[in-house]
Amino acid sequence: MFLLILAAIVLIGGLIAAKATKKGFIGAVAVVLCIVFVLLATVRSVPAGHTGVVTSFGKVENYTLDSGAHLVEPWKKVVLMDNRVQKQSLVLPCFSKDIQEVNIVYTVNYQISKSDAMTLYSTVGVNYYDTVISPNIAESVKVATARYTAEDLVGMRDSLALEVETILREKLRGYNIEVVGTSIENMDFTDVFTNAVEAKQVAQQNKLRAQTEAEQKVIEANAAAEIKKVEADAKAYEVRANADAEAYELLAKAEAEAEANVKIAESLTDPLIDYTYANSWNGELPRIISGSDGAVIVNAGDLIRGKE
Repeated sequence: MFLLILAAIVLIGGLIAAKATKKGFIGAVAVVLCIVFVLLATVRSVPAGHTGVVTSFGKVENYTLDSGAHLVEPWKKVVLMDNRVQKQSLVLPCFSKDIQEVNIVYTVNYQISKSDAMTLYSTVGVNYYDTVISPNIAESVKVATARYTAEDLVGMRDSLALEVETILREKLRGYNIEVVGTSIENMDFTDVFTNAVEAKQVAQQNKLRAQTEAEQKVIEANAAAEIKKVEADAKAYEVRANADAEAYELLAKAEAEAEANVKIAESLTDPLIDYTYANSWNGELPRIISGSDGAVIVNAGDLIRGKE
């Protein structure tokens, strides 16, 4: 807008100076057009999200241009460097630690800051993705993949992604390129390896099922054995209880009899013994009598009756 106003002022001035003569009018128009072309050649526009790197005859100037319109000397060139987050995906053929081929689809989001745009252009140029980023992505993915077996790659995908990102971030930092985020979109193994993995998973599932069934049988057997043990312990306890009861009964009976005998023995007197003996005698004399001198008399009863 400013340039158009300036051109109109110059044009009006030229017309007045020419006093409306045909020759003067043509000359004034030519002058105005030259001025407009010169002014347009000095204007540089930098889109949003970009940084303008200024060069003079191939030499990078020590300043940059922010987004917007700028007046720049006609002999100077403005190179646009994209500061927005950019995304690239690559399909990389790799080999695992056990020499299994795998194609990895790897995606990286990256960005360059405004303050580093001039340095990156000076050292690498505008084709920094093809020159720096793409080769380092390929190298980082392949180096990290080679540290894992093919089977580990299947189960440790997150670990692989983190390791690749760590390696790539360190490499690109040296070029003033920031890694915003990365991801492994897909891993494609050969059909032979995929079939082998599936077969192994089926075998592991069958093994796990067999182990589960065996463990269940062991649990059931242990439970049955525990039940039998409890029953046996209960029966043994019952037998011991009955035996203890019988023993206690016999002991009590024996103690009662012993106590009765003691009482009987304490109640016996000589007259009572003689009386009891006399009542229980059947009238028969003993057949053998031993004297105090050791003499033995056989059929003593017959002798006594003979005397009678």
